[in-house]
Amino acid sequence: MKTLAVVQHTSAEYLGLIEDHLEGRRIRFRYSRPFATGGRVPGPDGLHDGLVLLGGGPWGSAGTRDAPTLAQEVALTRAALDKGLPVLGIGLGAQVLAIAAGGGSSPSPLEFTVTEAERTTADALAGYLPQLVPLVMYGRDRPEPPATARIIARDREGRLAVFQVGTNALGFAGHPGTKAAIVEDLIMEFDEGPADPAANLARLRSLQRSIEDALVPIMTGVVKMLALMD
Repeated sequence: MKTLAVVQHTSAEYLGLIEDHLEGRRIRFRYSRPFATGGRVPGPDGLHDGLVLLGGGPWGSAGTRDAPTLAQEVALTRAALDKGLPVLGIGLGAQVLAIAAGGGSSPSPLEFTVTEAERTTADALAGYLPQLVPLVMYGRDRPEPPATARIIARDREGRLAVFQVGTNALGFAGHPGTKAAIVEDLIMEFDEGPADPAANLARLRSLQRSIEDALVPIMTGVVKMLALMD
């Protein structure tokens, strides 16, 4: 049974619907909460069998409002990549992965959008990524993966939505397993929030079943690609 180290950046944003898919496959996960009193980013010895880096709400990585533990997380992700361990980056976590892999991030204002992403190749996520998937973005800044990375999905404006580094690292610009409650809690947790989020919250609630349905093949592909099962 494998165990994943999960770095959480806010009280509100966690694995969400992804938890059920991991638990159903008997994949354990342990949260690290460096924002909490006494919390810290784990060292390389705490990577277990892989690393998940979650979104950061208004925290980013391109210089406007960087996550306080950004440098530590980049170092940890590099250690995971060097060890050949699987890495899954979501939101801010995808930016950390891009930086650690030799790319970077670009500044972008805090945004909350609910749209769709389209795969760029039929074999994306070992063939399990649907042609169209809901894309929920709540965050600041954008990942800029290295030239060696593979872009496997883009949003309707052509911006990257999902990318692959090597054979066992994936970055999702949005949270594929989010819930409306996560976004609501993010808005309440911080003094900075998106302008007029009501319409997108309503759209997110209406798409919740579609998000749940799309996550089934997505997680099948993630688990297969990252070799998370023995």
